[in-house]
Amino acid sequence: MYVDRNAAKAPATPVTDGLPWERRRWAVAAIFTALAMASLDTAIANVALPAISAELHVSPAEVVWVVNVYQIALVATLLPLGALGEIVGHERIYLGGLVLFTLASLGCALAWSLPSLLVARALQGLGASGVMSVNTALVRFVYPSRMHGRGFGHNALVVATAFTFGPTIASGILSIGSWPWLFAINIPFGLTAILIGLRTLPPTPRAKHDFDFPGAILASACLGLFIIGIGSAAHQAWPTLVVIELVAAFLLGWLLTRRQADHPAPMLPTDLVRRPLFALSAATAVCSFAVQGLAFVSLPFYFEDVLLRSQVETGFFMTPWPLVVAIMAPIGGRLSDCFPAGLLGGLGLMLLGVGMLLLAMLPASPSIPNIVWRMVICGIGFGFFQTPNMKAIMSSAPPHRSGGASGIVATARLIGQTTGAALAALCFSLAGRNGATVALALGAGFAGIGCVMSFLRLAVDPKRAT
Repeated sequence: MYVDRNAAKAPATPVTDGLPWERRRWAVAAIFTALAMASLDTAIANVALPAISAELHVSPAEVVWVVNVYQIALVATLLPLGALGEIVGHERIYLGGLVLFTLASLGCALAWSLPSLLVARALQGLGASGVMSVNTALVRFVYPSRMHGRGFGHNALVVATAFTFGPTIASGILSIGSWPWLFAINIPFGLTAILIGLRTLPPTPRAKHDFDFPGAILASACLGLFIIGIGSAAHQAWPTLVVIELVAAFLLGWLLTRRQADHPAPMLPTDLVRRPLFALSAATAVCSFAVQGLAFVSLPFYFEDVLLRSQVETGFFMTPWPLVVAIMAPIGGRLSDCFPAGLLGGLGLMLLGVGMLLLAMLPASPSIPNIVWRMVICGIGFGFFQTPNMKAIMSSAPPHRSGGASGIVATARLIGQTTGAALAALCFSLAGRNGATVALALGAGFAGIGCVMSFLRLAVDPKRAT
């Protein structure tokens, strides 16, 4: 069991209500530049895999680890780094992660073999985790409380925009240069964000308890094994191996909760999960991103293999969803400053579920507008949900637990997307050619569950959801 030598729960640094406008705009520029870089790198590497495979003379099965190792390093360290941010300051974790991400980007650009590239990508994933684990917490302290919805809306806008234009940016870079330039392009932006951040990011509350290093190892191993297990299931690995990985992940999670039962700020934030609003908001986030994972894995196969559309057409069909999310995120943020997140999130997920059902019921030979308007409905629903839900998670945690809450925001997103992708792969293995339709219908089911949980927040604590 964890023993806290200081036994202090209160933050050591006073909490201020946001930054003055002049300083805030520069701090926001640094925060969102780093967030855009970390988000882009999760998307652009996929586009570069064939080029990397050819140049480094490795098989497609081997080169996939360029994506996997980044994702594992990112997800496994989100909660420990969020917890560390509560102790040393979120701005230090953010800047440290940004420095590591920038240096690792240089390492990726100079990689001469697959092993050297994988090491650099693992370090890059660790740096991205430093950025993403405390990103939402920093937004909370940069914006005044009356503008939190707007700040979280801008945060969601950056992620959605990076997700939308990432493949296009990667394709453009590859059309005029080789794959190392995909990573080298991060360096000037990273250096600029570091210089701005050093001068403008605010000091955040410092907790007085010790950092639990054994607990951090347990948390990283738990999340890492969970992601590996889900990935193994998606790739139809030996079933016994999948069971071993997932059972081991849950066992490590149980040991972590037992170890930190008396911790003032547990890494797996059981203290926050005891708050009904927080627990429902986090579970709703997992459901919504599982819907996104199911859709974004299954739809390309449906468009190309069933509707016999080209890759260019498929890219066009996939664009409306994230593009509309980018448009809706700031709108949802402003509305969340006036209306309960449970209401806005429930309506958004209801619309997302309807959109998924409409996609599942596409006619045999749909026209382009017939596809696009369905994707637009999904984007409106998802965008309408995302920002109010993010605000609900952060506002339901006290300021000195912003790191734990911020870590949950990022962890819920990545676990949901990974689970959705794995379920989509399972649908294809079980239903064959009809796998996409089954996956879309399953996504509608997840949206329905999330919708119910979102509306339950109105009964739990309607005032704190605003």
